[in-house]
Amino acid sequence: MDSPNTFPSRGTIFLSGKVVLSDGTAPSEPAAIQTVCNGRKRTETYTDSRGYFSFQFGTQNPNTTAAGIDDVDSSFGDNMSRANQRDWRNCELQASLAGYSSDTIQLSTKISALENSDVGRITLRRMGQVEGLAISATSAMAPGNAKKAFEKGRDQAQKEKLDDAEKSLTKAVQIYPNYAAAWYELGQVQYKKKDAAAARHSWEQSLAADAKYVRPYVGLCELDMQDKRWQELGDNSDKLLALDPISFPEGWFWNAAANYMLHKYSAAEKSARQGLKIDEHHQLPKLEYVLGMVLIREHAYQDASGHMQQFLQLTKEPSEVQEAQKQLAEIARLSEQSKQ
Repeated sequence: MDSPNTFPSRGTIFLSGKVVLSDGTAPSEPAAIQTVCNGRKRTETYTDSRGYFSFQFGTQNPNTTAAGIDDVDSSFGDNMSRANQRDWRNCELQASLAGYSSDTIQLSTKISALENSDVGRITLRRMGQVEGLAISATSAMAPGNAKKAFEKGRDQAQKEKLDDAEKSLTKAVQIYPNYAAAWYELGQVQYKKKDAAAARHSWEQSLAADAKYVRPYVGLCELDMQDKRWQELGDNSDKLLALDPISFPEGWFWNAAANYMLHKYSAAEKSARQGLKIDEHHQLPKLEYVLGMVLIREHAYQDASGHMQQFLQLTKEPSEVQEAQKQLAEIARLSEQSKQ
């Protein structure tokens, strides 16, 4: 039998808890629940409308998406390596909501055997240096029937009942047209349904209702990246980062990619380097890639090689490995040429 501090190397455990703000209330927007294992961060689930969460630790998350940099001079996917989630002794649990810092819970202090574990409360505290809002101020003014439709739609979306969710969220914004959070969630559902035009419209409506609400900017940047709308990507990522320069490493990546494609290499380098400072868990290896590409353009071949090699170490996607190797060969050729 396992001792109280011994963890099986295989299997799953059911974890639950609640996320609250510093005043004890539940956040009105869903907070991501993340594990950080051996330095690798992973989103496991999201809180419900009352701040509660539950998930099976160790299962795969099918709902994680990210935008790639396919268009930056190469075919470049966006799969990121994941840490082994099995060694619970090296794992922490935290909540994530843009503009807030989170308590962290050492799972080794909460799990003693293969059984259900309530980890208790995780508190989010507002960051003073962030101007943008992850919780729209308009949500508090929504009438009761709009809130009910919003919560119903959000729950349906989490259960992947996308058609039902779209109807409920559409009802919420019809009742209360300034419901920024409902417009954002409606855009998320439409994005999952691959209706990019509708998603863009919903996210724009969300920002029209609340210009400091940061979430819609993330969605718009994803669409701009996919559609190769480089000027729009630069503008939207500028706005996102002005509101919150801390919570979105991908914002710095998008900004660097946009500036690279617009031939603004100095700005691209600055954004990529800032993104690497923010991305302390190396969740976005493509920041290394785009910085390497910028440095090639600036003829800083030694530095470019170092960042491309770092990208090669971080990525596991075969197409990305092949692309990095190609770029390293090109860097070596250009470096040798410059010496002649």
